[in-house]
Amino acid sequence: MTSLTALSASELARGIRDRRFSSSEVVEAHILRLEAVDPQLNAVAVPLYAQARRDAAAADAALRSGAVSGPLHGVPMTIKEQFLMAGTATTFGLAREAGHRAKADGPLIRRLREAGAIFLAKTNVAQLLFYVESDNPVYGRTNNPWDLTRTCGGSTGGEAALIAAQASPLGIGGDIGGSIREPAHFCGIAGFKPTSGRLTNLDTRGGIFPAGQGAILAQPGPMARTVEDLDLAMKILAAPGLERIDPSLAPVPWHDPATIEVSRLRIAVDDDDGYFSASPAIRRVVVAAADALRRAGAKVEPWTPPDVAEAMRLFFGILTADALDSLRRALGSDPPEPQLELYLKACALSAEDRATTVGELRAAGQVHIAALIAAVGARSAESYWRLVEDQGRYRARFLEQLDRGRFDAIISPPAALPALRHGDTAALPDYDSYARVFNVLGFPAGVVAAGRVRPGEESDRAPTRDGVLIRAREVELGSAGLPVGVQVAARPWRDDVVLAVMAVLEEHFKQQPDFPLAGR
Repeated sequence: MTSLTALSASELARGIRDRRFSSSEVVEAHILRLEAVDPQLNAVAVPLYAQARRDAAAADAALRSGAVSGPLHGVPMTIKEQFLMAGTATTFGLAREAGHRAKADGPLIRRLREAGAIFLAKTNVAQLLFYVESDNPVYGRTNNPWDLTRTCGGSTGGEAALIAAQASPLGIGGDIGGSIREPAHFCGIAGFKPTSGRLTNLDTRGGIFPAGQGAILAQPGPMARTVEDLDLAMKILAAPGLERIDPSLAPVPWHDPATIEVSRLRIAVDDDDGYFSASPAIRRVVVAAADALRRAGAKVEPWTPPDVAEAMRLFFGILTADALDSLRRALGSDPPEPQLELYLKACALSAEDRATTVGELRAAGQVHIAALIAAVGARSAESYWRLVEDQGRYRARFLEQLDRGRFDAIISPPAALPALRHGDTAALPDYDSYARVFNVLGFPAGVVAAGRVRPGEESDRAPTRDGVLIRAREVELGSAGLPVGVQVAARPWRDDVVLAVMAVLEEHFKQQPDFPLAGR
């Protein structure tokens, strides 16, 4: 018999409604699983077990009386620590905020409760949600269930670790630079970032971490072990009426991915963005994804995105235009984690010192760090708006290139590397160009689990002087067995196309012998 914790959220919802098992049984099984795995993972930030048991008992009583609250009736799930939930802390990993308690649920959390979800825990994050690890002074470091010496990613890493370990069937994270998709890739699960502006950021506590820097918006989104569950969650989160709560949102209706005929799509394949080459295993699964889509009837062609170096300049320039003063204020007396220090020091350079440093780094062959330091730092209002104009021009170029190929979707690596070792993000600021380009563009994008690194294909990087690429090779060595994913993106508001393509790829990859199943 399949364990209750191995079932998807959709399977659990159907089983509870059909009375094959109770919500109390499901919740208890997940609490036991959390207690078994979390000593090794350290992914739970705020346990909510007592309340979850009470909510499960109430869900079972309601069902006995014939009442079903919604499509997640009695189903347990977890959420990222950044989201506002009544009576719980939202600290962003800041020790000085450890006493914070939210007065009320945010609108997305309310929607999930109204749909019948039961919250098991809030999960660990990066300090100030700023880097691709989940490690902070409040809750400590979260480990990857595939290899405890590796990170689960961030800033939504706690979610990814627990879902991969079958301790939670469904989670909600946030993504401003890959923070849903990269943990999904690192941990072998599925994750989805909607079109920018699709979901509200009112669930994120204001005054600590901005939900975006004007032209680059964070987006909440679901994480799960199946694409079906991502779709289920989005039908709840993106249901009509959210724009009445948050007038900044466009009232664009949610379209059912089941109506998309993948055989009629034209799909671009980007296995090398020309900025940061991906590891052999990641390239392999992208090529395998292309072959699977061809067999499904889609027209699939190789494609290279325009000038990803420009996209990275825009990403770092826009997000650090205030010289990270907002993050410095949020830190207060808290010391920054090492993963933050490079950015804080780079942003503090004077214009003269920045130019000198960039020149010296380029002369020494340190191309990637030089590009980062050249991009970040304080800007005048005029300079900032020039960046925003450049972002609009870049988006137009990107769409024009898609139009030339008449492409409906893109498949690519989620990032250039598999799961990093703990602390590596301090020396690898831009290995995730594949994810971040879609934050600059505001396109919907998701990641589906695809396979695992095989022995003998860990790395094929050429010798180099560039310290970032040297560290990338070090990450690749010893990576055999780690999960890898494939990213799918589409044009704005075609979230349905992304999920439809992801579903086809998931169906293909789950038949393969190396499909990631960490919890089993």
